[in-house]
Amino acid sequence: MLSTSSAALMALGTAIVLFLPGPTNTLFATAGLTRGIRRSVHLIGAEFTGYLVSISVWGYVLTHAAASFAWLPAVLRLASSLYLAYLAVRMWQTASAFPSATQQSVGLRTLFTATLLNPKAILFAGTIFPVVTFQSLAAYLETMTIFTALLIPSGLAWIGFGAALGSGRLMRINPMHVQRCASIILAGFSLSLVWAVVH
Repeated sequence: MLSTSSAALMALGTAIVLFLPGPTNTLFATAGLTRGIRRSVHLIGAEFTGYLVSISVWGYVLTHAAASFAWLPAVLRLASSLYLAYLAVRMWQTASAFPSATQQSVGLRTLFTATLLNPKAILFAGTIFPVVTFQSLAAYLETMTIFTALLIPSGLAWIGFGAALGSGRLMRINPMHVQRCASIILAGFSLSLVWAVVH
C-alpha cells in the first residue's frame, strides 16, 4: 500500500503531466472540436489502454533493470527532466498551431497508438509512480486506480475544451496563451525533477 504522502505526490505529478498539452490531449481537443463531446468520450478508453500497456511494460523493465543498475533511476529522472524541458520549449514554439475544425477526425486506433508511443509513459513508470508500484500487485492496483481517476477528467476536459472552441463559447480564451502557460508549468516540473536528482 502507498503511504499518504507518496500517493499525494504521485497524484500531483500525474495530474500535472496528464492535464498538460501533448500528443494525446491535442487529439482529444481535435476530436471535441470536430465531433463534439458525446461522440468523442469513448476515446478515453483508447488512452487508458495505451497508457496501461505502455506504463506496465516500462515499469516492469525499469524495476528489473534498476536491480542490476543502481544508477538507472537517477539517470531516468534526469532524462525525464530533459524530455520535459524539450517538451516545454516545443509547446511554447508551437502554441499557435492549435487544432482547427477542418482537421481529420480522430479514431480509436490513432489515439491508442499516440498514447502507447507517448514518452509520458516512461515518465510515469520511471519517475512519477512510486517504486513500489511495480513490486507488488496491491501497490500497482492502487497506483493505477489513482492514475485512472485522474486520466478520465483530464480526457473529458480536453474533449470539452475542443468542443467549446468549436462552438465559439470560448472566444475570450486564446489557446496559444493556455499552451504557453502550460509550457511554463511543464518547465517548472522539469526543474523540480533535476532538483530531486541533485539533492
